[in-house]
Amino acid sequence: MDLEEAFQVVGEFGPYQQRAVAVLVLTQVYMACQSMLIVLVGSTPEYHLEPQDGDSSGLQRVVFTEDIDSIVTEWFLVKQQAYKVSLAGSLFFAGLLFGNVFFGPLSDKIGRRPVYLTVLFFEVIFGYVTAFAPSYEVFAVSRLLVGLMNGGIGLVCFVLTQEYVGKSYWAMTGTLTSISFAVGIALFGALGYFIRPWRTLAIVANSSGVLFFLLSVNLPESPRWLFSQGQTDRAEEVLRYIALRNGNPSKNLTLRRAAKGDNHGNRGAGVLQLWFHPVLRLRTIVLMYVWYACSLVYYGLTLGASESSGNRYVNVAMYGLVELPAYPLCIYFINKHWAGRRKSMASFLGLAGCACLCTMFVPENTGTLLSVTSLALLGKLMVSAAFNIAYVYTSELYPTVIRNAGLGVCSMACRVGGILAPFVPSMRALHTSMPFTVFCLSGFSAGCLGLLLPETLNRPAVDTLEELSNDTHCRVLESKALLYEDDKLKSNHK
Repeated sequence: MDLEEAFQVVGEFGPYQQRAVAVLVLTQVYMACQSMLIVLVGSTPEYHLEPQDGDSSGLQRVVFTEDIDSIVTEWFLVKQQAYKVSLAGSLFFAGLLFGNVFFGPLSDKIGRRPVYLTVLFFEVIFGYVTAFAPSYEVFAVSRLLVGLMNGGIGLVCFVLTQEYVGKSYWAMTGTLTSISFAVGIALFGALGYFIRPWRTLAIVANSSGVLFFLLSVNLPESPRWLFSQGQTDRAEEVLRYIALRNGNPSKNLTLRRAAKGDNHGNRGAGVLQLWFHPVLRLRTIVLMYVWYACSLVYYGLTLGASESSGNRYVNVAMYGLVELPAYPLCIYFINKHWAGRRKSMASFLGLAGCACLCTMFVPENTGTLLSVTSLALLGKLMVSAAFNIAYVYTSELYPTVIRNAGLGVCSMACRVGGILAPFVPSMRALHTSMPFTVFCLSGFSAGCLGLLLPETLNRPAVDTLEELSNDTHCRVLESKALLYEDDKLKSNHK
């Protein structure tokens, strides 16, 4: 039997898989706390400068007027030193970028489980280095290393939540991952409200990682990855273990054996296959732009929507909660045959672009329900839905042997969008509507390009590059690419 038939036998989402997915999904809460840490531990309180007593040289001392304990108050990161707070945040996101690129292909090569456990262990270690950092320099380096590990966990954790279950549950488990991350952001805001000393907050936020690491130690390797690597016996062993824990023992479970040499090319599958394979090349180019646009619009609108004053802890919590309505919408639409993954993602990106377009026709500070802020938040809601679908959809478009590598490259494009997003609001100097014009065009163009991709709803998961080449459900653009490659091979043969 093939893998999908095997999951029908062992259970697509049985009790054991539910527990395993719950551990992986809840790990997103820990990741969200690490991602948002700099927002609170880097808080800059109100301050003023006073002349030094008895000092005629004109030197001034910093006096903080707010009772806040942060890296700013400990290392006096104000005035000329203020850039160091932003630098620490940028180092974390730089780490995310390199973590995505490095650990994705590595987990495709040596396995999901060893990469996941190793990276989670070291993120916890580096998280404690952050909490006990004796100087700013140690703090900054630790944030880079935490980001590096966080980028690896994000990809591998997401893929594992899907590869443990039947394909019909991929959309649900992928969406649960996004929901958990958003809830983690909100919980971190509440945690910061009750724990004010920044070192104590960093310790408490990081300690949840110890719990999730201990809960993850007994997780098995992905049976899909094992099968894609030709390790059929080990894949059967894992599937039987899952079936037994589901209360559905299956002694006669036997997977289809690949013909000798079938997996030779798959073991060598790596990042370069994303560009050399005719189908993967086109998919990767389109998906990279979609992820880039999602990130640019998402973070750009977040910066614009979060400029309002108020309690910083409430603002952090709202930053996460505003995303939550997007995820039930995702689950509903992407499982409908008339919508699916492709049309839903394109539609949400288009709606995000429409919301940004409408802001150009609404006066600022109108004080009504229809305001620039409410439209920006609506746009963020729409792009959050598109972002979530992009995660689920991308994992379905790439074969198992190269899934993490594909997600890693797309995540790299995503980080580029996040890095550029803060610069877009400065385009107001050219025209007040220029930032929203950029977001509008990005959303519309990404939605249109997304329509070139094939639909994956109710289609079997692809495990190898050979299966992808034989897939008859490619879009017209990809079919032409395959025909071109075939013609080229025939002409070379002659």
